[in-house]
Amino acid sequence: MSLKIGICGGGVGGLTAAIALARQGHDVTVNEQARAFARIGADVNLTPNAVRALDRLGVGETLRETAARPAFRISRTWDTGEETSRLPMGDTAEERYGSPQLTIHRGDLLQALEAQVPESLIKLGRKAETISGGTVTFADGSTETYDVVIGADGIHSVVRTAIFGPDSPRFTGLVSYRAVVPRSSVEAENLDSFTKWWGPQPDVQVVVFPLTRGEEIFIFATTPQDDWREESWTMPGDVDELREVYRDFHPDVRALLAACETVTKSALYVRDPMPRWSSDHATLLGDAAHPMVPFMAQGACMAIEDAVVLARALDGVGTSDVPAALRRYEDTRRERTAKIQAGSLANDWMKGQGNADWVYGYDAWNVPLAEATESV
Repeated sequence: MSLKIGICGGGVGGLTAAIALARQGHDVTVNEQARAFARIGADVNLTPNAVRALDRLGVGETLRETAARPAFRISRTWDTGEETSRLPMGDTAEERYGSPQLTIHRGDLLQALEAQVPESLIKLGRKAETISGGTVTFADGSTETYDVVIGADGIHSVVRTAIFGPDSPRFTGLVSYRAVVPRSSVEAENLDSFTKWWGPQPDVQVVVFPLTRGEEIFIFATTPQDDWREESWTMPGDVDELREVYRDFHPDVRALLAACETVTKSALYVRDPMPRWSSDHATLLGDAAHPMVPFMAQGACMAIEDAVVLARALDGVGTSDVPAALRRYEDTRRERTAKIQAGSLANDWMKGQGNADWVYGYDAWNVPLAEATESV
């Protein structure tokens, strides 16, 4: 059966959902508030669980053209450089999980996803303002009624507010810095790997990994700072401030920061896990449902998994069965995403030797869907 589906948000989760749902024969529209897709952000870490999901959607080959493929996931101590864990990735991850880890510029990922969505299905400059049942009212005053409304519109989701009322994300007290430097400008070890430098306190850390076929190195760093509340991937930061915060870190870290010419700075926010994601014919996915701090590098991966499971739950469903299908979707996903939200906030993932299978081995295409329950 074909459903008329309106997706609010043309980011990673929204575009992935559009691909999966359109392939099932549904009438899909992606409503994106931006007037043009821009190459914003810097990095997305796609661990094997996400790459496996995208491979089946026909996106994987394109991703591999521009992505890097980290050889290891390494934890190191901030001052001595001692390794506390080293997990083989690359070919080893592909053999174990069926897909490798790929690290990629966010713009390249979005471009690869957009290429799989017919242009006619994407409506730019359409910002949702209110949702009532399956009817979406946009900022220009136009309305559209759908069998299913999907809120893939991020941490400040209009769809979530429309369904469940206003709330506010919680400031973690942390700020993050992001920068990209040419690999050729840095002399340091393990630049072909995903490396996390654990600081003297858990919330002080530096993460580095390759981008763009290994030609660039992405740097992500966090530190407590209660007086900065701006949340934007593009807000300029101060390079000298960045270097000062990590001045006592290992020489490899200082070499990376010395190569930074520009940096962005953003406050980190989080919400507690939601008891429900769906109501009637509307539901949420990705950051709209479960925003998380990036310490497990699973934000985009969870949105991709959500999109696949949601498409599976809606496959072959008639209009009257949509509420029950949405409940099956969220019941399948809530426990996993809540566990990863909590694990990310705890910020102890893979600090020492551990088993990554429960995260990387998840298969969104084959995980059993929850049993049907009464929708409310």
